[in-house]
Amino acid sequence: MTIYKNQIFGIAITELTSLLSKRTLYCSKYPNSKYSVTKFDSVEGNIRFRETKHEWKNNNCVFCGANKANYDRDEALESHAYEFIHTTNPEELWNMKFDVIIGNPPYQMSDGGDSDKENRKRGGAIPLYHKFVQQAKKLEPHFLTMIIPSRWFAGGRGLDEFREQMLNDNRISKIIDYPISSECFQGVEIKGGICYFLWDKNYRGECEIKTIRNGKSSTLRRPLLENKSSVFIRYNESISILRKIVAFNEKSFELLVSTQKPFGFRTFYKGKTNAFKNSIKLYGNKNISYVALDDVSLNQGWISKHKVYISMAYGAGEDFPHQIINKPFYGQPNSCCTETYLVIGPFQTKEAADNVISYIKTRFFRFLILLKKNTQHASKTVYQFVPMQDFSESWTDEKLYKKYGLNEEEIAFIESMIRPMDSSEEK
Repeated sequence: MTIYKNQIFGIAITELTSLLSKRTLYCSKYPNSKYSVTKFDSVEGNIRFRETKHEWKNNNCVFCGANKANYDRDEALESHAYEFIHTTNPEELWNMKFDVIIGNPPYQMSDGGDSDKENRKRGGAIPLYHKFVQQAKKLEPHFLTMIIPSRWFAGGRGLDEFREQMLNDNRISKIIDYPISSECFQGVEIKGGICYFLWDKNYRGECEIKTIRNGKSSTLRRPLLENKSSVFIRYNESISILRKIVAFNEKSFELLVSTQKPFGFRTFYKGKTNAFKNSIKLYGNKNISYVALDDVSLNQGWISKHKVYISMAYGAGEDFPHQIINKPFYGQPNSCCTETYLVIGPFQTKEAADNVISYIKTRFFRFLILLKKNTQHASKTVYQFVPMQDFSESWTDEKLYKKYGLNEEEIAFIESMIRPMDSSEEK
């Protein structure tokens, strides 16, 4: 009974979860009742739930970023103001130290992204899980383990600071990663997968990475950050491949890729249906229209040159092998695009653009994008690990495998992860 009263504590995120937790731990949702396996003086026991308020500043909560318009609610509605992350000093919650902290925190909170176009553009949801990890570290436990989405490895809205903290923290001794989240939580798809980690206050060293996919596992002890990388390289089998490529010290293909909205047109913009005198072709979301040169607000100098267009987004489902990106297509002179696409180039000749397309279609190219892309968006940063090539010639996987000295095992892994790009697939 001493263990129940003095060694096990919990904090619930809702009143309902507090009742469920107490019923599981004490065999009664009321730990001061005769049915409880240990008798407390209070109805709370050691499972804490307190109604908490957001602290608004400039219409957003200073602790979690919630939007006031959506979460300044009637008291009968769930506010999602979680007590553990709505304080600058979590030690005040219990006034004690903890040896072990275990958590499955809330993953995200809607920011009203379904209600207007601007919010949809910004992503529609605010991640929360990283704030629970950061608060738990403030308590300086001996061990910390939490199960959280894997998106923080390489992306995720507002997670740059958290990723940098985690990847430079040599107290993380283990990460167990499920790229297919349903292998961890049956029947649940969490884009980008799920992972849990072990943080050990007294540990210093490399991390043991275990990846579980399709019922098979791979384990390797290695640094959380590889040379020339600002993100976590997910698959152990990819480490030797990436190291061989980095050894060539080539420029990154990222230098050829435009930022979002390359010509200034939003996704929903449409020009005129028919061509007119001196008009420019505009590629949009499943449509082609025509605009005047004066309508183009950015990069007018690219219009007369040869280019390659590629979709900004491609679904980040749990399909294996992956497609990763949509099929690129040639952007002829006197054409431009909306922000549905990114521009690669520009180039002086059509031959160079065609050779770039041959490179993009290789499994090698798309495998290196996979190392950074774990959401549907494919901004220019996901091309960081792709090395630049000589585009006076076309490229195939066989030429690339030979150039970088990949062995049979490395080639087999790439081809198990990336499916061929079907020439019939829509762009």
